[in-house]
Amino acid sequence: MVVEVRVSGGRAELRPRGELVHGCARTLADTLGELPDGVREIELDMSGVHFMDTAGLGFLDLLDDHRHRHGVPVRTAHWQGQPRRILELAGLDTEEPLRSAAHGGAGPAGPPPRTTSAVALERAERLRMLREEIAQLRQAIASRPVIDQARGMLMAAHGCTSQEAWTILRETSQLSNTKLRTVAAMVTAGAGSEGTPLPDDIRSALRTALFHHRS
Repeated sequence: MVVEVRVSGGRAELRPRGELVHGCARTLADTLGELPDGVREIELDMSGVHFMDTAGLGFLDLLDDHRHRHGVPVRTAHWQGQPRRILELAGLDTEEPLRSAAHGGAGPAGPPPRTTSAVALERAERLRMLREEIAQLRQAIASRPVIDQARGMLMAAHGCTSQEAWTILRETSQLSNTKLRTVAAMVTAGAGSEGTPLPDDIRSALRTALFHHRS
């Protein structure tokens, strides 16, 4: 991730770009530390962040800590796509997550032990959901190239459209009870005269899916 900085008068505008993952909090800390004296307001435009994992929550903690230690208003804006979804799962305000953090703590005396336990359990469940969704997204990103390649091969071999090739792969996956990425990898490996033959169950399922396409 890189952070573009623009300072005008007493206002600093920071524009993170890329993925908000492990190590990005250090980049942000360095950026905040290099801001000139006299900055009285900080705003982060998050529209350039297209992926965020649970490290993004540490990123927010750092911002919150900075505003408390320096007495400088800090806000974020323009959360979009997957990072916005992470905020939703974490139970944070998607327009201004720092506002959620500021008002999410307990009062001076603290809540009763039972309430603390309930909050802890809720946060643990949200964190589990965050990690699960991020893992699924990473798997989808890793699977996309081989799936796209298999779609291209089906389009060339059977004269179908990209959407039809996708439907054929998905139906083959369902009929053979095999993961879509595995089916795509087998179709790709089986291409050409010296390719690896498809297993019987995959070949049968693919034949059925192609028959449905042609019907």
